[in-house]
Amino acid sequence: MFVIRPIQEKDFPELLKIAEESGHGFTSLPVNDELISNKIKRAEASFKSELTEQKQEHGFLFVMEDVATGRIMGTSGIESYVGLDDAFYHYHLGKVVHNSRQLNIYNTADILTLCNDYTGASELCTLFLREEFRKGSTGRVLSKFRFLFLAQHQERFSNTVIAEMRGVSDENGDSPFWKWLEEHFFSMDFPTADYLTGIGQKVFIAELMPKYPVYVNLLSKEAQAVIGKVHKNTEPALKLLKSEGFTYKQYVDIFDGGPTVEADISQIHTVQNSDLFAVEIVNELESDKSVIIANLSVKEFRATGLTTVMNMDAKTVQLTAEYASLLNVQAGDQVRAALLK
Repeated sequence: MFVIRPIQEKDFPELLKIAEESGHGFTSLPVNDELISNKIKRAEASFKSELTEQKQEHGFLFVMEDVATGRIMGTSGIESYVGLDDAFYHYHLGKVVHNSRQLNIYNTADILTLCNDYTGASELCTLFLREEFRKGSTGRVLSKFRFLFLAQHQERFSNTVIAEMRGVSDENGDSPFWKWLEEHFFSMDFPTADYLTGIGQKVFIAELMPKYPVYVNLLSKEAQAVIGKVHKNTEPALKLLKSEGFTYKQYVDIFDGGPTVEADISQIHTVQNSDLFAVEIVNELESDKSVIIANLSVKEFRATGLTTVMNMDAKTVQLTAEYASLLNVQAGDQVRAALLK
């Protein structure tokens, strides 16, 4: 049994361990005590925040906790809006045509153009499940519960939701895509550039990044081969997001070339297929449907995954007293739920 809840100050040691375990390329969790502490404080403030008419960059960071042991199994987050305070960069992969009618020559070339097109979007981020817990449906729940939060609190988020997928890099943190940029523009290795971005020092991007479109065919063959490709550990996450309706529209990370996928919040499958259900307390759960369930709170948010009876016609869902306590709900209270598969 596990519960997903807002991160708390007491989770600092475990979150630091997760940052260390996640490795290079996991920009949203830099291995830095002060920054991780600040990230937790920001999340705590975000969960306590009142809804305002003005858009605010809130960071909702959650942890999955093993109820029996109290261990933190993984983490997952949502940024309400990105790029409002600091520039949010991507490369857009487009094309240019070189055409000479006189010489009867027509060539197309792929180009990478630095842009801020996703400014103001909401972002799914910081998804990491520790290796020992990667079994059963835990990974799907840790990703998908966020769609219940988005569905219930849409007024806090943008219509466009994105997810930056980790690009290709080796066990030493070397990125073929960055290697070319490093050689010609940055004189800085990938882990260092990745770390600086993670701690919020992004000025160097505007200062050193090439100002004009980069012709892809000028990159090394190794760099060209990884544009829009994901790290092997990220493939399951990408597959899940695609099944939810996220699509790749030729935007890639400026460091490792990994793809960014997007969806309209109203078109995300779990958002569309979630609904409000009244809680029905039972002594024992019957094996019926695998579901994800969340209460309707922001500050005291709780979610979990279980197999139970969910009556689509009566709009009721069965919980034992233990599960109801886990979700901070009582008989008759409403929860938001959706089928896991």
